[in-house]
Amino acid sequence: MNRRTYLTTACGVGSAALAGCSGIAGHTTISDQTVDGTQSGRTTLTFADGDTEVGHLSVNGRVTSGQLRLPMEIWHQDGTSVDSIALRVWMPEVATESPAEVAVVSPVEGDSSPPPSVSLYTPERDIGTTIEVTDLDDLADETISTLDLIVVPGAESATDVNIHGTLELSGNSLTSTDYTLDGELQLTYPELAD
Repeated sequence: MNRRTYLTTACGVGSAALAGCSGIAGHTTISDQTVDGTQSGRTTLTFADGDTEVGHLSVNGRVTSGQLRLPMEIWHQDGTSVDSIALRVWMPEVATESPAEVAVVSPVEGDSSPPPSVSLYTPERDIGTTIEVTDLDDLADETISTLDLIVVPGAESATDVNIHGTLELSGNSLTSTDYTLDGELQLTYPELAD
């Protein structure tokens, strides 16, 4: 048998089999999450694959001058990078009559790269405001703690805020798993009604 023909064929078949694949281990969607609200003002949505924590979304909310300030932290396990962040924010009591106004406050940027792409819009067939962050560059492989939202309630009676988060993570090696982390936080701030 001709070794060159064999090697060319084997390499070609191997490359074709891996085309479009980001890793041999595949993709896992995690929508089972644990919510921990034991720290004062801080609520954390934790995602795990078996016994291994893959990532979390933390919100350290507070009320200031009748507005909600929602600094966030997004952590993910070593060996993964954040491809995108999608958050949908709404206040369920007033979501259809007088929706809350949502703004991104802090500069979502890393140490040395250009800022990521940030989109803020109202979805067509859903309530709330959607915030999408992509092209994270040097933020992709570190804990992201520069995302800060302000929510202005649409009515004085609104005290609850829901945040639906979808985080897309990719593995940094051929054998690592890509993840979609999908979950929702339901937060209450009674001091908004004061």
